[in-house]
Amino acid sequence: MNNVKPLKHLFARAGFGLRFGDMKVYENIPVKHAVKNLLNTSGISDPLNVVEGDADYGAMMKGDALARKMFLQQQRQQEKDLNLAWLNKMMYTDAILEEKMLLFWHNHFACRTNNAFFAQQLNNIQRANALGNFKTLLFQVAESPAMLQFLNNQQNQKNHPNENFARELMELFTIGRGNYTETDVKQSARAFTGYGFNKSGEFVTRKFVHDDGQKTFLGKTGNFTGEDIMKMLLERKETAYFISNKLYKYLVNEVPDPAHVSAMTDVFYNSGYEIKPLLEFVFNADWFYSEKNTGNLIKSPVEFLVGLSRQFYITYEKPEVLLQFQKVLGQMLFYPPNVAGWPGGRNWIDSSSLMYRLKIPSTLLNGGLIDFTGKADPEDEAYIATVRNQQQFVNTRVQAVADWDKFLNDIPKNTNHVEIAQYLLEPKLSGAILNKINAPTDIKTMAIELVSTPEYQLC
Repeated sequence: MNNVKPLKHLFARAGFGLRFGDMKVYENIPVKHAVKNLLNTSGISDPLNVVEGDADYGAMMKGDALARKMFLQQQRQQEKDLNLAWLNKMMYTDAILEEKMLLFWHNHFACRTNNAFFAQQLNNIQRANALGNFKTLLFQVAESPAMLQFLNNQQNQKNHPNENFARELMELFTIGRGNYTETDVKQSARAFTGYGFNKSGEFVTRKFVHDDGQKTFLGKTGNFTGEDIMKMLLERKETAYFISNKLYKYLVNEVPDPAHVSAMTDVFYNSGYEIKPLLEFVFNADWFYSEKNTGNLIKSPVEFLVGLSRQFYITYEKPEVLLQFQKVLGQMLFYPPNVAGWPGGRNWIDSSSLMYRLKIPSTLLNGGLIDFTGKADPEDEAYIATVRNQQQFVNTRVQAVADWDKFLNDIPKNTNHVEIAQYLLEPKLSGAILNKINAPTDIKTMAIELVSTPEYQLC
């Protein structure tokens, strides 16, 4: 088991943690082969297909009060179904790198919509391209009804340009702040006039509202379209740097190393924005496995829940409880706080969320009670106004079952308590942890105590 430490680190960052059962597959192969395997098992995940796109949302909301109430309830249920369908994929898939990168793109192209079908469309675009080509991903996101609606490009017309999409395209999706001017924003907004979607949720270019005049963008002048703008942004190496820097923070360390980010930028730019070669470069770099880059990232709430569920093979009789877990921990899938997404890092932890994080493992693994409190998300208010019992999950029993037989049987024979602790936790074992290990408890009790520590929040 000489390669356990690098494998654990690889799976913590490229997935949601390494299970004891996984070691039977990987313990005797070089880490580079494990990286190849992770890359090769991508693309096997089917698209989400839980929401049908046959409802005219605008028309439904113009109906009478009863029709609106029923529609809002149906819409909210679709949002819940979509959320749980994606969470279910993360908990049970073999394509863990695809799902981990999908989480990254979900936050990079942060978007909120009250149309669950549009949200599903965007998620499937990001899923199909999560390990593909960033140019393809960018172009398809720019044509998605969810994003066009969220950033008001449906209202972007000649003589009345709306700059929201054009601004976020540069500030958050490509070259980043400091690499463009306000004039560039205004001129590129003109290029995206007419980008929109029809009632069926299909992208359309409405030529009658497109500004086909000359535009000057990043020092070039021409009759530019939205495609032209995105191509010019991709030609700038600042875009490759911006993505690489953000990905470094996601996969390696919150404090970027300029030399490492520069090397990533070269790989990404020279490959024509292919994502797989960039990931392969990172996961095979010596610095990726250095001590300072190990056990130093705070798990996002979704990573925490998925990793715990996978490690102990948890099944949920009432999966809806996972929605409440997301809410109290501060990361509800499909509901980023704003267009900049979740800030991540230390922002994941406050006194309230840490309390829940430390309590959730024992609650799930022992089928206990947990008290959910907290203010409703503003986006929930329209739905809550139609439903009296919005606190239906408060202080109820969490009906979850861990497969302890499988967990315990997967642990190699003669593995001692210290080795089990080193396996479950990424950071070095502290004195407090060693005290828990040395206490005369069975493996099940010890495992529950270990995953209920602050150290388990790190990967």
